[in-house]
Amino acid sequence: MTLDAEFATIDAVRDFNRFYTNFLGVLNKAYLDSPYTLTEARVLFEVGVRGDVAASALTRDLHLDPAYLSRIVKRFREDGLLETKPDPDDARSQAINLTDKGQIQLQEFVRRSRAQITEYFDRLSIGEPERIVDAMRTIQDTLGANRSSAPPAIIRHHRHGDIGWIVQSQARFYCGELGWDHRFEALAAEVAGKFLANFNPEKDRCWIAERSGLNIGSVMIADGGNGIAKLRLLYVDRMARGLGLGKLLVDECIRFSRKAGYTKLSLWTNDILDTARAIYIKAGFRLVAEEKHRMFGPELNGQTWELDL
Repeated sequence: MTLDAEFATIDAVRDFNRFYTNFLGVLNKAYLDSPYTLTEARVLFEVGVRGDVAASALTRDLHLDPAYLSRIVKRFREDGLLETKPDPDDARSQAINLTDKGQIQLQEFVRRSRAQITEYFDRLSIGEPERIVDAMRTIQDTLGANRSSAPPAIIRHHRHGDIGWIVQSQARFYCGELGWDHRFEALAAEVAGKFLANFNPEKDRCWIAERSGLNIGSVMIADGGNGIAKLRLLYVDRMARGLGLGKLLVDECIRFSRKAGYTKLSLWTNDILDTARAIYIKAGFRLVAEEKHRMFGPELNGQTWELDL
């Protein structure tokens, strides 16, 4: 990524942050027409969800100044929303719980927040709320402090719209990150289009790796004729690499090809794709041919690999 592109990315994030803080009302003195700020409402929410939570844990997890949290707790206690007691695990801290009045206030926040979001989403076109939620999940999964705790991926068969996503993902990675030109996207679209046009569920299959409702990987098996299955368009999204999804997808291809009665599984790749080649080698594929080419712009070394089934 060039320096100009990096600055453009950073400025886009800053622009989104300004928009979203205004959208949430972070800078407003009142949150959801209540006498409390958004930060105060967040503290109330965390206490309600966790129960008997240590003040020290709140300052750490919410990145709050201890003195600021102390003022919030004091106000909530005066309003009858919180009660405190000495923290048995830390003599310098206190354990915090909601009172019955605090629980009522929390539920009112939840009700108002849901109504506000419903009002926003009711203005949108069909499909737009789902796009927003998908984008939010992407941000959360990608930038989350503990990505290893994300829900596990599932492997499923393709549905309507998945094949278009495969072409888009392939083009964004190979053209955007590796510098291949538009001819690669044309090839990916051609392969995907033929897969759909000639789809035979007994001989063809597409798998999608999905996590939290987001597609994060894919692969296809297409009938190559003469008892040969073609492994096509293997892809794992950057946010999911290192989880072993590539191996899982290739294993699905091998199992299906054997069950479908194929005698050989064949694939074409390029030798710069080290991670994918390592998966093929470990699965037992052998290199049967290779040649230099400029099909997508840069000079590459194309390779054909086969696995006897």
